[in-house]
Amino acid sequence: MKGIDIGNVRNFTLMGHTGSGKTSLLDALLHKLGVNDRKGSPENGTSMADWTDEEKSRNISLWAKPFRMTYKTRGGRSMGLMAVDTPGYADFYGQVVAATAVTDSALIVVDAVAGLQVGTLRAWKQCEELNLARAVVITGIDRENADFFGLLNEIQAVWGNKCVPMVMPAKDHQSVVDVLSAKDIPDDMAEMVNKQKGELVEFAAETDDALIEKYLGGESLSAEEISVGLHGAVHDVSLVPVFAVSSKSELGLDELLEGLSFLMPAPRERVVKDAQGNEVDVGPDAPFSGLVWRAMNDPFVGQLSFIRVYSGTLQANSEIVNSTNGEKERIGHIFYINGKKQEDTDAATAGDIVAIAKLKHTTLNDSLCAQGASIAYSPIVFPKPVTAYAVRAKKEGDEDKLATGLHRLAEDDPTIQFERNNETSEMILSGMGDQQLEAAVERMKARSNVDVLLDIPKVAYRETVTATGEGHYKHKKQSGGRGQYGEVYLRVEPRDPGDEDWFVDAVVGGVIPGNFMPAVQKGLQEGLKRGAVARYPVMNVKVTVYDGSYHDVDSSEIAFKIAGERALTDGMSKANPVLLEPLMKIKVMVPEQFMGDITGDLNHKRGRIIGMGAEDNLQVIEAEVPQAEVFKYSSELRSMTGGRGNFEVSFSRYEVVPGNVTQKIVAEAQKAKEEE
Repeated sequence: MKGIDIGNVRNFTLMGHTGSGKTSLLDALLHKLGVNDRKGSPENGTSMADWTDEEKSRNISLWAKPFRMTYKTRGGRSMGLMAVDTPGYADFYGQVVAATAVTDSALIVVDAVAGLQVGTLRAWKQCEELNLARAVVITGIDRENADFFGLLNEIQAVWGNKCVPMVMPAKDHQSVVDVLSAKDIPDDMAEMVNKQKGELVEFAAETDDALIEKYLGGESLSAEEISVGLHGAVHDVSLVPVFAVSSKSELGLDELLEGLSFLMPAPRERVVKDAQGNEVDVGPDAPFSGLVWRAMNDPFVGQLSFIRVYSGTLQANSEIVNSTNGEKERIGHIFYINGKKQEDTDAATAGDIVAIAKLKHTTLNDSLCAQGASIAYSPIVFPKPVTAYAVRAKKEGDEDKLATGLHRLAEDDPTIQFERNNETSEMILSGMGDQQLEAAVERMKARSNVDVLLDIPKVAYRETVTATGEGHYKHKKQSGGRGQYGEVYLRVEPRDPGDEDWFVDAVVGGVIPGNFMPAVQKGLQEGLKRGAVARYPVMNVKVTVYDGSYHDVDSSEIAFKIAGERALTDGMSKANPVLLEPLMKIKVMVPEQFMGDITGDLNHKRGRIIGMGAEDNLQVIEAEVPQAEVFKYSSELRSMTGGRGNFEVSFSRYEVVPGNVTQKIVAEAQKAKEEE
């Protein structure tokens, strides 16, 4: 940040369960530090963070959004704070992944009444995977039924005794106690505060051999030694400080800001490595490098690319290189983004998160660097989609608009994907949940003026055989002039998936001339696209052609192609054909009280429970469930758990469809054939 030493910059992600108070906390900080002249509120639609129409209408955060603030510490240091607010709703978890990938620390926000929830535990897990320095902020400490100390015990039971309070609410909830300063302590809290302060001093001492020796020798550590030691402990994640705040009354905000300033790591303290694992010099005089972690389309300035500056200085009105694709880019204006407000800056340094408009050759996850440098970073790995819809234009002729709109959605959010399923002839839109996709469709309508319809996707069934069947067909046609003649005998049998040879030519004696065998094989390939049960593609069968006949004049490639295809249909019908359905592996994570509902529902969906266990204080159920049963699972799980569960899903394998279900599918396929 301009005018602020890199050692005094702190950037952090606000994360936690939906409704835990992340955005309210940010609004309170923005007001306190003078970024906003009034304190916004998500509840009444005045939030500076949740400012889009989509967020106001849904009353939840949908995007990760950076904010820049400055703060002067009690010691007179000028601090630059970069806060990234993130959604707590599971459907928008990709935004959390992006934000934590480019920030140096995190504030995990926990509601003092609701306590630890699925989103809270998921936030902690994300920090663990990145080894990200973090603090826990308990919000709403002045609310009725708030239990700070009960929640603190729960946090320590789940995450360990390294979670130590830096700030605690007084029992009247009208003030907070700073544990380290130990000033103005209520008599009924003195023993507790002294105990917690002792623990913090011990954490500080353990970061340095000289300090631990001094501590064990009975000497007191100076305030500076304690501060430096605690900073190191937070940096190493051996200590997770816990703060208490009320966003409504702004109680505890001063203590939180002080804690951010002296506890959290500066950008120069984190080891930054490029995609090849080489350490990058992050100093302000080093070559510029950065990563595009988010892209959005602004209605006023067009495409905005959000960049985390990792090293050097990014200058306005300069040329840089996209090191991902080798293209040069011209930098015009550089912006700090604070909600709707855009603040021009002539330069950005390590630790800054800024936006650049209208880059021509740059997209999300691209690396940028100074000309002459060659620094590229590993792309952010986003979670895989778990929900899908078949999407189509409501109005005939809007297909081009639909394609353009879908492209723009995917550019904005990499957890949204779309593809055409050639088997079902549907355009499939997939993402992290139904709420995300519905919001995306609304956004597409506003941008591209295209109305769409969302349907449950068709299942891409398969067919196979479970026995051996003999097939025969003689294609003989005479209608004046040269006729058509080709005869094929074949055998159809199950094939091991590891056996790559699906076709065997066992013809002897030239009963089918060799020049016609490719036509037979082509007919078989056509036949494998439409099985004998419900005309779905066939898999895992072996076809052996062993006999046939030909005519010197009337035989042709087309005749043998037809004979091969129809002989296959005949053979499959005698080989006990079955319908196969895609089986999905699903991993559901819920609080223990929902276990019975979840397992019962999975069994009702023809699921097979394959494992249960505990993970991150949640119960985990792993099961295999037919794909046809999981298309609506995002909304169903939310309904069953009140939004306190999440899940992951991936393809497992194909499995035989039960007879009663097969009958329904065959009837639907026959109806569709008749309609065609």
